[in-house]
Amino acid sequence: MVKIRMDIENIESKKIKFNLDTGFSPNQCSKKRMLSDMEGMYNNIKEYRNILQKGDKIVYEFHDLDINQRSAELCYGTTVVYPGKVGDEYYMTKGHFHEVLDTAEVYYSLKGQGILLMENIDGRIEIQEMEPGDSVYVPPGFAHRSINISKNEPFITFFVYRADAGHDYKTIENKGFRKLVIERNGTPTIIDNPNWNNK
Repeated sequence: MVKIRMDIENIESKKIKFNLDTGFSPNQCSKKRMLSDMEGMYNNIKEYRNILQKGDKIVYEFHDLDINQRSAELCYGTTVVYPGKVGDEYYMTKGHFHEVLDTAEVYYSLKGQGILLMENIDGRIEIQEMEPGDSVYVPPGFAHRSINISKNEPFITFFVYRADAGHDYKTIENKGFRKLVIERNGTPTIIDNPNWNNK
């Protein structure tokens, strides 16, 4: 049997309390994404600007906990996407690839109704609807975006991924996702993104 020697002085545990109803931690600050931070994310640019003129709003917030950014570590936290729409398109996260593209991620749904929209660079699309108790595995190489399809409550998820993976938001900002999730006749509907940039 092989014996493994571990330098226990460099190993550090971490305990964080989360409120399962709100998704927030009483001792960790969240990062907020305002509607003004979502420039170029929504298909209906005119409606986006009309809403912004009436005042900025929080679209989502998340806990990105202070974990060492090493491949042996795991980053984890919660994301809270608020209910709302820009035109007929639901509130959502920006979405991202990981800078270390060969990185998987796991999401666990705590509250609300949502959709996890995923696509890889070859155009393969994965769509998973989520409700409390559902977990979704995001395969390596897939960009992913959380979308709140609830009428009046936040969509709250817990996430975990390797801590050195990083976030590539620029690719999505430049190209968008190939698919959009909109409300049509009161029902969430997946459509092609007419503004998707295939360059």
